Amino acid sequence: MTTPSLPGIDQIIDDFAYLEEWEDRYRYVIELGKALPDLSEDKRTAQNKVNGCASQVWLVSHRGEGEDPVLTFEGDSDAHIVRGLVAIVLAAYSGKHASEIAEHDVIDTFNRIGLVENLSAQRANGLRSMVKRIRDEARLAAAA
Repeated sequence: MTTPSLPGIDQIIDDFAYLEEWEDRYRYVIELGKALPDLSEDKRTAQNKVNGCASQVWLVSHRGEGEDPVLTFEGDSDAHIVRGLVAIVLAAYSGKHASEIAEHDVIDTFNRIGLVENLSAQRANGLRSMVKRIRDEARLAAAA
């Protein structure tokens, strides 16, 4: 399950492969961020804020039922490119079982498409912080 206005992670990876110039890829990331639904102000709390990001980033997780619940996520950022990175992370993880999220490090995928190496060090660290937070929450949900 992904956010209806956003493509799935496989489509994003295919789109990245199609776009040869990094300027076009950055534009695409920003477009993904524009398609991300706004996070309501009441969810922009210190508890939902992701530490380790230069920009402000908020992630909200929702846990389904069962021993290995499906997790869905909402997110937002105050920076256009980071908002696009949030959209990509959500496309990779939202709607999957906790055990699947805990086992899958999407940073490997981002490295394969060259995303991490073309980000500033601060943005790459922020991306890793978002992924770590989601995977940590998934590990807790899978262990519960």
